[in-house]
Amino acid sequence: MSKIDWPALMRLGLVGLRLTPDAFWALTPAELSLMAEALGPAERGLSRAGLRALMQAHPDAAKPD
Repeated sequence: MSKIDWPALMRLGLVGLRLTPDAFWALTPAELSLMAEALGPAERGLSRAGLRALMQAHPDAAKPD
């Protein structure tokens, strides 16, 4: 069983979805998940794994001497 990342979920609900605390805590996990899917990537934020994948796909070009 994995740990629940409460700070990330609260940030998603309260900041990303602009829910009131009462509305956030009244949601079921399925409802929150469905609402999160409606957000674009910019609103969801970039995870560490996502950043790593992005950096591998688009490495910085070497600087000329």
